[in-house]
Amino acid sequence: MLSKLRACAVAFAAAMAILTSAHASAEDKPLRVGIVGLDTSHVTAFTAVFNNPEHEHHVPGVRVVAAYKGGSPDIPASANRVEKFTKELVTKWGVEIVPDIPTLCSKVDAVLLESVDGRPHLEQLKPILAAKKPVFIDKPLAGSFEDAKEIARLVRESGVPCFSSSSLRFNGGFTKLKKDKSLGSILGCQVSSPCSIEPHHPDLYWYGVHGVEILFTLMGPGCVEVSRVHTKDFDVVVGRWKDGRIGTFRGIRRGKSGFTATVFGADAIRHAVPMGSYYPPLLVEVARFFKTGKAPVSMDETLEMFAFMSAADLSKKQNGQPVRLAEIYQGAESK
Repeated sequence: MLSKLRACAVAFAAAMAILTSAHASAEDKPLRVGIVGLDTSHVTAFTAVFNNPEHEHHVPGVRVVAAYKGGSPDIPASANRVEKFTKELVTKWGVEIVPDIPTLCSKVDAVLLESVDGRPHLEQLKPILAAKKPVFIDKPLAGSFEDAKEIARLVRESGVPCFSSSSLRFNGGFTKLKKDKSLGSILGCQVSSPCSIEPHHPDLYWYGVHGVEILFTLMGPGCVEVSRVHTKDFDVVVGRWKDGRIGTFRGIRRGKSGFTATVFGADAIRHAVPMGSYYPPLLVEVARFFKTGKAPVSMDETLEMFAFMSAADLSKKQNGQPVRLAEIYQGAESK
């Protein structure tokens, strides 16, 4: 028995040595990542997770090495923060600042498109696709549905791996809820989220997108019609799915707010809130995506989310009348 235990211990030690060696080898040559747009706290938070081996949520195999500042002078949340985040990237992480996106692409294996303003995303994406670099586009995908649709077209035609998502899609609180077999099939969902509005973007694109992402994570694609009730402080958007299910989004601008989801299942009703840190689960998916080229979220589903939010804007203009998502897609084609 003792000899068997010793043999097992030797085998285990050998296996661990192989794994450690493989891990060290992978760490010797991490993927080089560049950032476009230094006007969001995501750039410093993401870089810390990727570049710092001592970080409690460190994601190995990826390292941010270069960045292009970007920035939008007409959005204070962008213009007032670029230099602050640039300084931290340079002084704390040794990130090289480059003058343009083509130069950035020449120095990296993959790109994080992080500009907090969705409007420049289309033009910023073009040289990244031309350089054939896998790219993650942070929320919002774009500043208009027309741009979002064009981004989806260019990505499809280029064949370059690309996806966009809120970090809430991968949060354990909601992924655990989605996998809860005691629910039975998901028959409906109600989500709440903070929903501040930025005047250069459709209402829900700026921050409501987080809640809408949760809604689609749990319901899946297939929404066909949207109606919206709007006041200065609140929004309630009701989506009808093609199979008759109903999903609702509540946007909150006054009072206590947070990310919540209630799922109505065939066998149970369950409630969920976020678990743990927001960013690490997303960054695990981003790192895997950069290495495999396989997007965890289809561009078609992301585009449907933005059609949902654009339909909500149109419903608001029409005093809450239902708007079919097909109308949004057709409208974008005619422009």
